Amino acid sequence: NDLNILGVNLMEEETPMELTDAQWEILAPLLPAGKSGPGRKGRRRKNNRDVLEGILWILRTGARWKDLPKEFPSYQTCHRRFAEWVEDGTLERVLKALAEDLVRRGKLDLSETFIDGSFASAKKGAVTFLIPPVRVAKGRAG
Repeated sequence: NDLNILGVNLMEEETPMELTDAQWEILAPLLPAGKSGPGRKGRRRKNNRDVLEGILWILRTGARWKDLPKEFPSYQTCHRRFAEWVEDGTLERVLKALAEDLVRRGKLDLSETFIDGSFASAKKGAVTFLIPPVRVAKGRAG
């Protein structure tokens, strides 16, 4: 069972799953710092790089959040940050920056792309199934 995305087999050991330091230098300024400091209560905020790598792992593999490996922060933390970053536009900026970096390095060619999906619409008020009438044999009284 190979997992291929953009022609890269993600299950091969030589395929790097972590961000490089060069990529991180590009992405770090795009991520919000979060609330911290003496007035903040609660646990320390998890490292943005670790959380982003967890999010990217989910996006690459298509796995459920609950299946996020233990090497990343908790799936709840990664999912919460994912939702925040989707809402405020951070994730879109990060993904665009990653794609631009891959294009610059010749690792991504967007001149040809494929989208696969299915769509089936239901008509408003349509009956989903009908029960056929049951025929009853009439017998003669004898």
